[in-house]
Amino acid sequence: MSQLASHACSPAELEARLRLHRLPSLGPQRFHALLQAFGSASAALSAPASAWRSLKLPCESAEARRSREVREGAAAALAWLERRDRHVLMWDEPGYPALLAEVDAAPPLLFVAGNPALLEKPQLAIVGSRRASRPALDTAAAFSRYLAQAGFVITSGLALGVDGAAHQGALDVGGQTVGVLGTGLQKFYPQQHRSLAAAMIEQGSAVVSEFPLDAGPVAGNFPRRNRIISGLSLGVLVVEASLASGSLITARLAAEQGREVYAIPGSIHHPGAKGCHQLIRDGALLVENVEQIVETLQGWQRLPPQQGAEPAGSRHLLEDLLLAAPLTSEALASSSGWPLPQVLAALTELEMAGRVCNEAGRWFARPG
Repeated sequence: MSQLASHACSPAELEARLRLHRLPSLGPQRFHALLQAFGSASAALSAPASAWRSLKLPCESAEARRSREVREGAAAALAWLERRDRHVLMWDEPGYPALLAEVDAAPPLLFVAGNPALLEKPQLAIVGSRRASRPALDTAAAFSRYLAQAGFVITSGLALGVDGAAHQGALDVGGQTVGVLGTGLQKFYPQQHRSLAAAMIEQGSAVVSEFPLDAGPVAGNFPRRNRIISGLSLGVLVVEASLASGSLITARLAAEQGREVYAIPGSIHHPGAKGCHQLIRDGALLVENVEQIVETLQGWQRLPPQQGAEPAGSRHLLEDLLLAAPLTSEALASSSGWPLPQVLAALTELEMAGRVCNEAGRWFARPG
């Protein structure tokens, strides 16, 4: 089945949204304003110029909507969506990541290469310097491996340095990872990580972008993509960063979005530690081991006592279900009636306690 056939909105509306998305000076807030004012992208495109002016939209946006370049760009995006593992998620449709939808100026659409279902799973962002020290790269990879094995999707920006080490660490243990680009998916940047991105897609992970497919590397787009990294995630871990690092923007956005912020301290003599130290002074959790992160994230997701707690020594509800038959996480959510994030958090706790294990995507209870 093509991506168009499985899409919730009609082909005409999808094409109209892709055209709107390409208009100059039309960011997420103006995109949302158009849909709210006219009810659909199709109606917005056919509305008179005076109606656009009444919304105080830039003249260049109104004038470009019928241009050949905009039409051809939308047609190229539709052709891209026909290929395997290519998707677009709309902010007002099922499948759009719920946490990201809460963010101010949420992207009206996300292009996804790979597995879009990952965007709904519990994620932890790991970010840091592009020119990270060897110890920082090793730390990012180690934290990523452990957190991926604990059931978290590792999210980062596919930049050089810490980002790349985090993505690779997740892949090394068969985990899942999401890369958020500051360019279009057909204008990949940096080129040095093209093979890493291809491996992520091939192994069931995902690369995403809010920008048109052919959007190149523009400096102002990278801070914009940082709100997506933090918006998708339960928390952001900064491994190493200078005071001028973009990672501090991601951390600030995470705090504004109500997410957890973690920072790893370093030597007072190392410039790359100054950003983390500033975050800690601003209230970020000082992290010395990965368990500190897991504990706070599980606390965020833990079930209320009446739903999820059990007396000491008794079996957990999920264990009872797994003793009957091995199940996937999704099947456990269906059988228990719990939301999938709560199931994943509980499974992480049970796995760390040695009470369940995961093999080939299915969970098994350990007799005891």
